[in-house]
Amino acid sequence: MGILVQKFGGTSVESYEKMKEVCKIVKSYKENDKDLGMVVVVSAMGRKGAPYATDTLISLCSQINENPQKRELDILMACGEIISGTILTNMLNSQGLEATFLTGIQAGVITNNNYSNARIIKINPQRMIKEIDQKKIVVIAGFQGGTEDGEITTLGRGGSDTSAVAIGKSLGCDIVEIYTDVDGIMTADPRVEPKAKVLNFINYEEVFQMADKGAKVIHPRAVQLAKSGNITLAIKNTLNPNYEGTKIGLEHKNTAFSYENEGGIMTAVAHKDKIAQVKIKSDEGLFTEVLDKIEENNVSIDMINFFIGEKAFVIEEVDVKKLESILKKFNVEYEIKKKCAKITLIGSKITGTPGIMARIVRALSKSGISLLQTSDSNMTISCLVNEENMNDAVHAIHNEFYVE
Repeated sequence: MGILVQKFGGTSVESYEKMKEVCKIVKSYKENDKDLGMVVVVSAMGRKGAPYATDTLISLCSQINENPQKRELDILMACGEIISGTILTNMLNSQGLEATFLTGIQAGVITNNNYSNARIIKINPQRMIKEIDQKKIVVIAGFQGGTEDGEITTLGRGGSDTSAVAIGKSLGCDIVEIYTDVDGIMTADPRVEPKAKVLNFINYEEVFQMADKGAKVIHPRAVQLAKSGNITLAIKNTLNPNYEGTKIGLEHKNTAFSYENEGGIMTAVAHKDKIAQVKIKSDEGLFTEVLDKIEENNVSIDMINFFIGEKAFVIEEVDVKKLESILKKFNVEYEIKKKCAKITLIGSKITGTPGIMARIVRALSKSGISLLQTSDSNMTISCLVNEENMNDAVHAIHNEFYVE
């Protein structure tokens, strides 16, 4: 008997109407294969502002205490998935589909005690397997687990994705389906780039880079877990379930998957706003000390460039005050430019292909966009521009490399 894990995000379970669509999807799989074991992982209902969304639950505490205790906050946040999971389970049962609900800890998800950002240590799948053997659809609260001594924990942003993939790995699944409100992973954010197209396949490293560079796709931790278990991830639309969506996996010469834009350099263009550019004038030794102190204060830096007498990098704007307090202690001369944006071209074919940077520079120049800084890796080239030029920069780079 095979087992399929499906994860439904907040927009897929935000209302009774949406949950009915989830039930239709689950029912179609059971009708097609009565022996199929099914595990359904759910997020909290809706997004920010919805009555039972995670951010709404957090605000219940933060309104009375700006720094709520993380242990108690985790217990409260875990309620969001419990609410959506119990409702969906009852809806499945009302339609003649025998289902049972488990919290994260009941499902055997064991984590460390890093409240609000816990890491999964192991999963004991015996309870899930017992319910599956009894032909039940197992609905599980995502985003949560528990410590060895029974403390409730949550997994941080994207935790339901991580839950689903980790559970799939523990059950030996070959594929995990992630349902959301879009048809799949696209070549760019469609709200910014109207020519963006759904990719039918993307490899683990590329999608990891997309998430890391600002694209709102599956969480990087979930991708890492999928890669370690050689699990194919399928990104699908709850309201358009018959559409193929996007597969995430390994690339093989004989794979059935292929790029929609095969032959092109670009897989996708990602963007991130609210970035600040930092320039520091110091020698190598002092700059090393500055970097050590930045790391100690958990400030993430990116796009590091070394010039004679000057070092440049970028941080998120929310960390500017923290960084300034560090730099003032070292008494170094520095300059911080806020309201920047990072645009990143992503593609595994970038390595070894000449002339890509020149094409980017020409494309931005034609659009009248000033390039403030660049950095690259084996499959990415990132460009820093003024935030006001972000959308135009996405258009310029996407149009330069997009292949029909």
